[in-house]
Amino acid sequence: MIDLEPLKKEAALRAAGLVESGMRVGLGTGSTAKYAIEEIGRRLATGELRGVVGVSTSEASTVLAREVGIPVEPLDPRLLDLAIDGADEIAPNLDLIKGLGGALLREKLTEVQARRLIIIADHSKVVSRLGEKAPLPVEIAPFGFLSTIERLRRIVPGGRLRQPGTQPYVTDNGNYIYDAQLPAQGDIAALERELKGTLGVVETGLFLGMAERAFVASPEGVRELTR
Repeated sequence: MIDLEPLKKEAALRAAGLVESGMRVGLGTGSTAKYAIEEIGRRLATGELRGVVGVSTSEASTVLAREVGIPVEPLDPRLLDLAIDGADEIAPNLDLIKGLGGALLREKLTEVQARRLIIIADHSKVVSRLGEKAPLPVEIAPFGFLSTIERLRRIVPGGRLRQPGTQPYVTDNGNYIYDAQLPAQGDIAALERELKGTLGVVETGLFLGMAERAFVASPEGVRELTR
């Protein structure tokens, strides 16, 4: 069994090396993104970087960023120089599924404003098609959520409400998540439009055409994938 943590960290260090002094940086969420946040904080502490400001994609990333000394600002209309985040699946053209960590709405709102979106992951996240391994998280409004789920099932028949215990999982935005099973074939961009046009849907975990490059770590080393 391969320990993926050193691989995640190696990919994160490569991405964090792209951060330069004075940048506004989107800070991702999850087990891989935390290594990038820690490395940016380390470089600020040693004086390698100055004047870097973070814009976090979750409450957890905000807490971590402040712990390691990265000033955090709210998202505003200004562009970000760079955003660094993980992914749950990476297709050959760098289209992504994100959101298994529950931060997909804030991640997309932040990363769509980044001049460059850099993805960091281990080799297990690389797939031949989206939906091969991971479900597609769809963030939905709590009000009338059962009706929203019925509408979603007409589009993507397989899936379930994310419910780790007796109650539904709640995002930082107070919404629920429906984990849909993507069909093996079809126009993924058209599916994205149909899902987002469904009443009750707030956002989906499809990040299409957004990533510039990905650093993917494997036992053989880190590969750099570009669009």
